[in-house]
Amino acid sequence: MQIITRPVAVENLRKYIGQNLRTLAAGFGITTYETGKQNKGWKGLVLERLAGLSTNVTKAPNGLTFELKSVAFRFVGKDLVPKETMAITMINPEELKAHSFFESHVWAKLKVVVFCAVEWSGQNAQSAKLLHVASLDFAEDDALIQEIKADYDLIRNKLIKQGFKALTGRDGKWIQARTKGVGGINPRTGARRPITRAFYARTSLVKKIFEIAS
Repeated sequence: MQIITRPVAVENLRKYIGQNLRTLAAGFGITTYETGKQNKGWKGLVLERLAGLSTNVTKAPNGLTFELKSVAFRFVGKDLVPKETMAITMINPEELKAHSFFESHVWAKLKVVVFCAVEWSGQNAQSAKLLHVASLDFAEDDALIQEIKADYDLIRNKLIKQGFKALTGRDGKWIQARTKGVGGINPRTGARRPITRAFYARTSLVKKIFEIAS
């Protein structure tokens, strides 16, 4: 069984920079919008194939695993900027209380992520070009990581002192604890859906990561 490490995945993905992921999806038999309803995970599935992952290929074991993240970018004038924030990981209140930053899922995800910038050409667009692939080996004492840690500590301390409902997307310079999911009232049952939150990388962090990797 072949094992795909993070460096190999990055090398494989970079061969497809400039190509249209939607065209490649058709070649893999992955549906995008053909059924009239968007397959929300189609870009991730295509990127996994391009990275070299398939039913017969696994990610590397023993802590060398990686995670692919697709980030939509668009042009504002002549500048290419992130269209949206990027989800990092769901927040479990008890785990957040118990774990310091370097014990957290946030750090575990960030230090192994392979970021793929994909051009956003509009809703249900025929084109979705792979623009850039970034993977950074963050050290614990990097200035950026220390600033992200400060955001995490702020959010964690707020949870401990004020509770889960006090968390807001306004907190944090680089990462935020934002509501995730539909929320509100379930129209079928009349019951209120539980509030869920996740850590997100702000667009400024996504932009910073690609600038560092360029």
